[in-house]
Amino acid sequence: MKPHKRKAVAVDSAGKAANRRRLRRIEGQVRGIQKMVAEERYCADILMQISSVQQALRGVARELMRNHLQHCATHALQKGTKAQASAMYEELLDLMHKHYR
Repeated sequence: MKPHKRKAVAVDSAGKAANRRRLRRIEGQVRGIQKMVAEERYCADILMQISSVQQALRGVARELMRNHLQHCATHALQKGTKAQASAMYEELLDLMHKHYR
């Protein structure tokens, strides 16, 4: 996989710390789900844990979207060229379509 060179225009440090904590918690939840599967736990219990992880990931995604809109998108729309603004609109539409399905 080729690494991306793009960086955020700005990152809210409190939001970044909160997201890192959430992601560590989610990582622990996923390890717990792996253990549940290995132990052949009741399917409905596993599915509930999966639902919790999905909801937690959606929370991280919302915070990332908030940061992207406040900083990256705002910068491109206000200070970028017309082509950069147009590209940002397309990117935002793409993100919303993928994120909210």
